Amino acid sequence: MRTSLIALSVALLMPIGVMAQSTDTTPEDTTETEQGTDTPGVANPIEDQLSLGEDASAPQVGQTYTAETFGAWELRCIKAEEGQEEPCQMYQLMQDDEGTPVAEISIFRLPEGGRAVAGATIIVPLETSLPQQLTMEVDGGQARRYPYAFCNPIGCYSRVGLVADEVAQFRRGANAKLTIVPALAPDQQVELNMSLSGFTAAFDKTSVAQF
Repeated sequence: MRTSLIALSVALLMPIGVMAQSTDTTPEDTTETEQGTDTPGVANPIEDQLSLGEDASAPQVGQTYTAETFGAWELRCIKAEEGQEEPCQMYQLMQDDEGTPVAEISIFRLPEGGRAVAGATIIVPLETSLPQQLTMEVDGGQARRYPYAFCNPIGCYSRVGLVADEVAQFRRGANAKLTIVPALAPDQQVELNMSLSGFTAAFDKTSVAQF
């Protein structure tokens, strides 16, 4: 009897709110409480430390990648930060008659106001005769000669300016021919075909170079 009276006295002294929490909890409340520990939308500290990975084939910022292909031309762009414009040039790898890659060309547009409306960078092998320069013609037309600007371990570079009439020839032409002379065989010539298929579409997508 004494034990029952003590228990009753303690119960009477407990705050009403505590008694309500102790006596009114239902199985449904318990379920909601357990589910509430993983409330959707609430940041999970552990998840913040986990990597979800990324596309391994996607270009990284600063890397050059092929954005599109137009006929024989690739539109090569430099990956920029999200929201920034990516600079793009048109590119073609040229081969000799045996299908061996020999030279490459990149073309970009220039700001208005100058005589040249576009520029091109042509890279040829190191074993090229520099004094003999390189020549370029479109569909068997009048050839033009261009000097080499410099060489590095990759190859020798010719930096070419193209006026509006020359770009127009490329637009309506079928093929251009580049001719270089080997340093070890100065009496011979190596002719490289540059296809103009897709030139117009690629040129229109090319960026204006900013200097």
